[in-house]
Amino acid sequence: MTVKRGRPRGFDRDQALMTATVLFWQHGYEGVSISDLTKAMGIAPTSLYAAFQSKRDLFAEVTDRYGDTFGAFMGRALEEETDVREGFARMLREAAVHYTDPGHPAGCLIVSAATNYSPDDEDVAVDLRGRRRSNVEGFASRLAAAQAGRQLPPEADPRSLAVYFAAVVQGMSQQARDGASTADLSAVADLAMAAWPR
Repeated sequence: MTVKRGRPRGFDRDQALMTATVLFWQHGYEGVSISDLTKAMGIAPTSLYAAFQSKRDLFAEVTDRYGDTFGAFMGRALEEETDVREGFARMLREAAVHYTDPGHPAGCLIVSAATNYSPDDEDVAVDLRGRRRSNVEGFASRLAAAQAGRQLPPEADPRSLAVYFAAVVQGMSQQARDGASTADLSAVADLAMAAWPR
């Protein structure tokens, strides 16, 4: 009697992306090897290359997905709150919770994933730097619109405020990675909002 083999289990791309996200988030781009990825995903290197072409392409997909999922709270806060001050306050409050959530690595993947990189991987650092700069531009655009709508005083500088809030968010990410608690970062959020122009 011939024993029929069961169908091979399908490759779960979403699960593979989540696994890669956690690894890159925790160890950074340079700190994760193809061997680390395939071991965690339970697949052969050929399967990883067939699905994602390269480690670099996989990382690009991870960072895109991160921005649409874990990192989406910033954009939502600024879009959903009609009052610009409340939008930025909400963004910082949610960052304090998100960056210290024990359900995933601490901090922000976009801030920390390319802290250390080799010259061969400089394009990774350039890409992440571009994503962070895009956040600054988004902040500045929201603040300029608020100023036009008289939610900010005319003497306020939207660009400087945008850089300031980006620096606060990035600092909160690093503090979370260094062990700061939700309460610690919530206090930082409150202090940061004290700089809001009156």
